[in-house]
Amino acid sequence: MKAAVVTTAGGTVPEYLDFPEPEVGQGQQIVSLVASAIHPVVRAKASGEHYSSTGQFPLVPGVDAVARTADGTLVYTGDVEEPWGTFAERMAVTMALPLPEGTDPVAVAAGVNPGMSSWMPLTTHADEHGTPDTVMILGVTGAAGGLAVQNARALGVRRVIGVGRGMDDLKRVAGLGAETVEIVGAKDADAAAIGAALDGRAPDLVLDFLWGRAAESAFQALADAPGTGATSYVEIGSAAGEQAAVPASLLRSRPFRLSGSGIGSFDMRRYIGQVAAYVRLIADGKVKVDAHAYPLSRITDAWTDPAGPRPVLIAD
Repeated sequence: MKAAVVTTAGGTVPEYLDFPEPEVGQGQQIVSLVASAIHPVVRAKASGEHYSSTGQFPLVPGVDAVARTADGTLVYTGDVEEPWGTFAERMAVTMALPLPEGTDPVAVAAGVNPGMSSWMPLTTHADEHGTPDTVMILGVTGAAGGLAVQNARALGVRRVIGVGRGMDDLKRVAGLGAETVEIVGAKDADAAAIGAALDGRAPDLVLDFLWGRAAESAFQALADAPGTGATSYVEIGSAAGEQAAVPASLLRSRPFRLSGSGIGSFDMRRYIGQVAAYVRLIADGKVKVDAHAYPLSRITDAWTDPAGPRPVLIAD
């Protein structure tokens, strides 16, 4: 079969090549590619640098997809056993969640992975503590950040504070319903800007796609915020760096819970149930997803696509 193939580690651009047919294990079925997106995690795994990378090459990238079963049903699927992935004409899968009739498969392929990164901690917080009143999002101008704004609004969050760079991108995010804060990479100045937006009240929930120095600015702003309201801080991504120093005073001065959110930290039964709910949000148009579709045979063009709508590979 044809597939996008990474032959060696180190960030090589995938090539459109022949690759062995997938092996079918117990409880699995063969499905055919409809749409699969190039997410940041896909690039990281393909380079061998992601924490979940196995180091097995050559491999077919891709972590999730919309696919068609033998009877023609469109399903959302993923978790394909390496060296196979979802950037192939066919894949062997266990999970197969049927899509609601009329759902745009490209939107689902582009939206579930980045959208679930905030949907899981948002719904977890809502289940444990009720819907948060105020949510702050670090890294709001990326695809996942924009979806996080929409997700928070869909859950009924009253106030969303979006922190990021670039005035044009922040204006776009403001149109989704967030108050915006521009940061510039200077720790003290960014802390002051975040603190001014908080206006004396710490958020109930922080969703952090940046970490690094941006997180340290947020910690400083939170430590300086008066009051003793509880804050849950969830680290999701590390676009600004793998390390961040957490002030001891912040941990002792208020109820403050710091945790991470990623596929390795989820209860997978809950995750699959929430994926079905999130697909319904996309199908109903309550969450808008930007995507740019490419045929699988144009994997090189898709992989090197400049920043913009998420590139999605579709069957030739």
